[in-house]
Amino acid sequence: MSPDIAASAPWQMRASEPARDAEVARRHSISTVLATLLATRGIEGDETIERHMTPRMTDLHDPFLLPGMQAATERILRAVREKETVLVHGDYDVDGVTGTTLLMRLFSAIGGHACWHIPNRFTDGYSFGAHSIARAKEVGASLVISVDNGTSAIETIRELKELGIDTIVTDHHEPPQSGELPPAVAIVNPKLNDSTYPFRELCGGAVAFKLAWGVCHALTGEARLPDELRSFLLESMAYVAVATVCDVVPLIDENRVLARFGLRSLGATNNPGLAALRSVAGLADGPPPDAEDVAFQIGPRINASGRLGSAHFAVELLLAGDAEQARGLAKTLDELNQERRRIERELCEEAYAVAETFADEREHPVLVVAGEGWHQGVVGIVAARLVDRYRRPAIVIGLDGSEGRGSARSVPGFSVLDVMHGGAAYMQRYGGHEQAAGCEVRAEDVDRLRDALCKRAREMLDGGALPTAPVHIDCELAFGDVTPTFMRELDRLKPFGERNDTPVFLARDLRLAEHPRVLGKTRDHMALTLRRGDHVLRGMAFGMAAREGELLPGEPIDLVFTPRWNTFRGETRLELSIVDFRAGAAAGLPLAMGARPAAD
Repeated sequence: MSPDIAASAPWQMRASEPARDAEVARRHSISTVLATLLATRGIEGDETIERHMTPRMTDLHDPFLLPGMQAATERILRAVREKETVLVHGDYDVDGVTGTTLLMRLFSAIGGHACWHIPNRFTDGYSFGAHSIARAKEVGASLVISVDNGTSAIETIRELKELGIDTIVTDHHEPPQSGELPPAVAIVNPKLNDSTYPFRELCGGAVAFKLAWGVCHALTGEARLPDELRSFLLESMAYVAVATVCDVVPLIDENRVLARFGLRSLGATNNPGLAALRSVAGLADGPPPDAEDVAFQIGPRINASGRLGSAHFAVELLLAGDAEQARGLAKTLDELNQERRRIERELCEEAYAVAETFADEREHPVLVVAGEGWHQGVVGIVAARLVDRYRRPAIVIGLDGSEGRGSARSVPGFSVLDVMHGGAAYMQRYGGHEQAAGCEVRAEDVDRLRDALCKRAREMLDGGALPTAPVHIDCELAFGDVTPTFMRELDRLKPFGERNDTPVFLARDLRLAEHPRVLGKTRDHMALTLRRGDHVLRGMAFGMAAREGELLPGEPIDLVFTPRWNTFRGETRLELSIVDFRAGAAAGLPLAMGARPAAD
């Protein structure tokens, strides 16, 4: 069972209200296409549209609206005054690494003394543990500040307190179902049950940024910060943009502001580590990095360090003080990322083979696969690949003798965290989000866990099927309207990401202008040159080379695509990223209509 996702996913046109969209276009002096795109993302109302189209720094919410911010800033300033050692305790993913770096740079900027600690994925596991206590003792810390973790670390934070070590938690994960929280000096988390913060969906790096912002204001007591602290915060937004994009939080509200201005900061950065990272990712020249560059080029290289062992290479790179050191560390991360990709390819093939055992979707609505020696640094990526292939939630568990650690991913509209609650009795630890979670499980309990999770999923589905993710199309376009001028208007909606999706269009009745070309080391991709009348554009169909036989000269083609800029050897041109196509007799078929989303 290995379905062809691109060929079989249904097409669905997002619902539109042409008269309403035309009126929005008139009021905001934009095209009706842009007005439709805003509406299909639930962005409605003049004020909301204006904020989305023209994000401003003043749209960011006051950091002191976050729970625990007052107590956290007071404790940090006391630590700085009394020259205490602070331990910044991050996590090994992009969010945790960038947030850790940001707070380390904060203490450098305000004259504090800080060390950092990120657990080793393989020897320490996620979040707080005995390693946290050992590291705090080693550096003589009297204050620990978490980044992207800690809300559920009740026992370890209690032990730290008993040792006379205070803890400040900065996090964005859901609090424990029990309602019990760790005995920290402050918990700065917009998702706490009693939080009144206006926006819940910050990533961990953004919460760390808010703490840094709050500390700077508390330090000066002034509404307007001194130039050096203001510059520090503006430069730090580059870290926040990377974290926000890579943690796949919704790119709306203040996340949109943080990502937009942070990407601008990333493009102009003089930071040796970030500059070296851009260079090794092939982004040193050309336009400033966008969200896609961060998600597919920068993020994976930062993640590679933590996935294959310790994240220390990534933190050291982002903290590097000179260009030569940064170049060496960036090269190391690039090599680690290549190794990660090799391991991922091999593990995917093994996981696909095991998954075939559980092919019956009704019996196994959740795929739970495990293997001895499966690299725990890539099980999350492999789980995502299983979801793509089988259109089911998947949990991939790497076993090491009697113990195992796993990562879960889900299909849109179905909470894998809710599913995991049904297997709580068979996991030592678990937690996460609706779409992604992690767990620790004994090898002897894997089969029982699988049965429990599938039972829970069947109950949640109540006899129904898992949600089928169609190819969502924003609107139909005349092919001749896809021009550089149109593309520059689309750029106003960037950065694209979660809940601010990359626009997807349909153009009908196209023809091949020349024969398809199969590309790539593994011959997986196709380059197509398409025309309608005199208008010709080049498009890339990634991973679709096996469908070359569907395309015949002279036959009509309906194309689902996203226009994009492609810069190569200093020249930037408009081309198409092909999402799907129907050719010959399959072209011209009617589309299903989706519902119009509710406004945010």
